[in-house]
Amino acid sequence: MTLSRLSANISHMLKIRLQRVGRKNITTFRVVLTDSKNGPKSGKFLEILGKYDPVNNVKEIDTDRVKYWLTKGVKLSNTLHNHLISKKVIPGEKINVLPKNLFVKKEEAAKPAAEAPKA
Repeated sequence: MTLSRLSANISHMLKIRLQRVGRKNITTFRVVLTDSKNGPKSGKFLEILGKYDPVNNVKEIDTDRVKYWLTKGVKLSNTLHNHLISKKVIPGEKINVLPKNLFVKKEEAAKPAAEAPKA
């Protein structure tokens, strides 16, 4: 097996996602490169690519390393995909990450109010 085939097989199994660290009620996240089969709480990762602190609004991501891994075929989690699009690191449209039962389109929300019978 050639090295290019081996690296192609490895990159399909990798994912860039958030890993929760920090204390109870003080949430902080690491941006890590990990195997897609590892759970988000497993603590196993290959490389730390940044950090995200929603309490203090700190978002630090090594965009050069993220772009490098994206060229190797690594997938992003939906939340990181949206974050990188808002920072204009990658082009594209944001992905809806809300659960399907909470997501209501604007058109659907406006129709029931218009169709309500008058009393």
